[in-house]
Order: sequence, then structure tokens, then C-alpha cells
Amino acid sequence: MGAPAPLVPRPVGEGFSDGGLDPPEPGGPPHLWLVRADAYAVGPDAARLLAGEQTARRSRFAHATDRHRYTVAHVVLRRLLGAYLGRDPAEVALVRLPCARCGRPGGRPALRGTDLHFSLSHSGELALYAFARAPVGVDVEAAPPPGTAGELAAMLHPRERAELAALPPAERAEAFLRCWTRKEACLKGSGAGLTHGIEEPWVGGGRVPGAVAGWRLADVRIRAGYRAAVAVSVR
Repeated sequence: MGAPAPLVPRPVGEGFSDGGLDPPEPGGPPHLWLVRADAYAVGPDAARLLAGEQTARRSRFAHATDRHRYTVAHVVLRRLLGAYLGRDPAEVALVRLPCARCGRPGGRPALRGTDLHFSLSHSGELALYAFARAPVGVDVEAAPPPGTAGELAAMLHPRERAELAALPPAERAEAFLRCWTRKEACLKGSGAGLTHGIEEPWVGGGRVPGAVAGWRLADVRIRAGYRAAVAVSVR
């Protein structure tokens, strides 16, 4: 039996409508959306859709391209949330949950008063979104510069390090990126993030994601030069 088909996100094109969206089904697959920031115009009123923390972070980007990509990623998030919730995107209030491991501030972003969960990841010109009726995490990563995979592999689970070492050198970067995106999707969904290390959980770098207790893990198909994954809680 071959590897399961990766999930495919819906594109968010320029002119995305803020009209209503039907929410994901409980227990069903996540809704995935993908936007190419460099081809998306946010409009002059985009600033009103950014929260204070986001506005401050946006101002710290030195390059216009980076500011635009960051703005698009977060403006589109609010527009999608507004469409799912039936609210003005500017009225969508986000909160930060405590870290799932240590209880300190800075956990995953969330909504109050609804069972809709979401996750955002952006890398390069792409921003990927996941929405579900259970905790969800998503990650997208551009292919790292040569040599980076070998340096970061030391942070992985011992079994994953052994898997990568057993591969031909030409296959290691791709396997590493599969592993990294799957792992980060799980950690973002749980609310632990990368603060406490990425050794656990074991997710594997092969063509089939490893089984992670309490999570449904899947690869996401996007454009060449990127890898992505999504994890949805099944607890």
C-alpha cells in the first residue's frame, strides 16, 4: 500500500470575499487555506485588522517585502476567522493560551466563546492556515539552505536521527523537512511550541507520517520548494 495522499489547501486569491464560510465538521478533516503573499493586495485599511502586538512586530521588519508578507498572513487570518464566525474581521478577538507544558504565557493563539480552533504558519511568500473543531497545528517551511538540515537534525528524536543517517545524502534534506513540519504541526497544535525542544514526539521523516498518540497527522501538498503538515487532536 502506498503513502496516503497529502491534503490539498484551498487557495486564497486576491479579492477573497469576507462572506460566510461553513465551519469544519466535528471530527472531520481540517479546512486548509493557502495564500501567496506576494500576489495578494491587502488594501489600505489592512492596519485595522492587526492587533497591537502584530502592529508592533510588523514595524520591526526592515524590508518592505517582509512587512508585506507578515501583514498578508495576519490580515488573511482575521478575514478567514471573520468569515467562519460571521463577524467583522476587525472584531475577532484573539487570546494566547498558557503553554501546555509549563503553564507560562505564550501558548497557542485561540478564540474565546467558540469551539473553532485555528493555526497559522508562514514561510517565504506562503502562509498556510488550518481550521478545525479541535486543537489543530499547521506548519509550512521553505527548503532550508544546504547544510542546515544536518545541523538541526541533532535536535530530533534519536529514532529520527537514525532514520536520516541511514538515508543516502541526496535524500536527507527532503526527509528532514518532512519530519520537521510534522513535528512542529504537532507541537503547535498541543500548544507546547518549540520552546521546550523538538525531540518529542516521534513523527518520522518517511513518506508516511508516524503515528502520534492523540493526533491525526498528515502531510499537506503545496508548491515545489516547500513542505507542510497538519495535526488535529483526536482526544
